[in-house]
Amino acid sequence: MRTRHREPQTLGEGTLHRMARILAARNIDPGAAPVQEPETVSPLEALSAGMPPRYRAAVADHPQVLAWVRTVAEAAVAPNQGARRQIATGPSLLMAGVVGAGKTHQAYGAVRKLVQSGVGVRWRATTAADLYADLRPRPGADSERELAAVSRCPLLIIDDLGAAKASEWVEEVTYRLINRRYNYELPTLITTNLAIRDLRSHLGDRVASRLAQMTTRVEFEQVDRRRHRLAA
Repeated sequence: MRTRHREPQTLGEGTLHRMARILAARNIDPGAAPVQEPETVSPLEALSAGMPPRYRAAVADHPQVLAWVRTVAEAAVAPNQGARRQIATGPSLLMAGVVGAGKTHQAYGAVRKLVQSGVGVRWRATTAADLYADLRPRPGADSERELAAVSRCPLLIIDDLGAAKASEWVEEVTYRLINRRYNYELPTLITTNLAIRDLRSHLGDRVASRLAQMTTRVEFEQVDRRRHRLAA
């Protein structure tokens, strides 16, 4: 079967004149390229888009959390002249308290505060349970590559450390992650419902020792704010 090649069609002179009159009536220059205004998104809007909806308006107001934000912001450096300052190294926080005390809210609020202070933030947030699920070896997944990515993230939130079921594998993976962030002094925001002594028995001496050295412990009120709001 033969394919017929059609010559490109050209507009007639009458059609061109009609198009010109339409454009002129609309004050459109036919020779001008259409200009599309770029949509500008603020760093805070971009950050909020990547946050869980519940924490998009989170505000950090705990004195120790605010002090951490200032320290990390002051340590931020620009990769080159004129570029926005980025998180480099800094301290970490271990926020401890009962379920519903507001620890996660403060963690997300701290990230928002950093962005509001003008610092570029490459970050990641995960629960300990989700982290272990992502790192567990399984067909078609490169768990070592995932562990390296989480370990090197400039700012990491680990929510509910100690909530997952204890095992030798959990202890080993947690040690490898915490040890890398400890060695490279990467800021880490950790929330837990456990006391340090309980973390030690749950995750082992090596993890507890590094957490004790790399983090400032922030104690929250022993009040479940979620239940308190429901009862009010």
